[in-house]
Amino acid sequence: MDKTIIIIVAAALVAVAAIFAAVWMYLQKKQTERLHSRFGPEYDRLAEVEGGRRRTEKTLNEREKRVEKFNLFPLSPENRDLFARAWQQAQAGFVDDPRSAVANADRLVTEVMSARGYPMGDFEQRAADISVDHPLVVKNYRVAHEIALRDTGGETSTDDLRTALLHYRMLFEDLLEVQVAESEKQNATAVGA
Repeated sequence: MDKTIIIIVAAALVAVAAIFAAVWMYLQKKQTERLHSRFGPEYDRLAEVEGGRRRTEKTLNEREKRVEKFNLFPLSPENRDLFARAWQQAQAGFVDDPRSAVANADRLVTEVMSARGYPMGDFEQRAADISVDHPLVVKNYRVAHEIALRDTGGETSTDDLRTALLHYRMLFEDLLEVQVAESEKQNATAVGA
């Protein structure tokens, strides 16, 4: 009789362990799906850098927790318009002085980030912070920044600088929430009509 009880208890423990393992695997899979869905290409880039799923997901979870503590907010319509005009000036200056236009674009992106409430650490920290809420354009930030760095050494062509400006523009518009601003104007026009 003692052997029967031991066998039943052992079988129950094995069953509980199997259920626990299945639940744990399911939760891990859901976590991976959630992070991959949220971060997209940034998840894949980080997986290459970090060398594995577990380290990648730990890093992304840490980023999320860090950014949750920020007091981020959208720009006021007035500030958005000021930044948009400043961008147009920087972009118009590309014809006469591409290097200055790219430097101004980098400065404007940093100013918008600061105005939105992002802390201004080193580039890698800023890019990591941006990746939480702007994962589809953080790659643009990295590409533009890399070109800007090469430009300080005089290793860029006008086409490289044009590419940097376009990449900065994609992040800038995302940070400025231009699509939101345009839809607000369209709604206001429709309401006023």
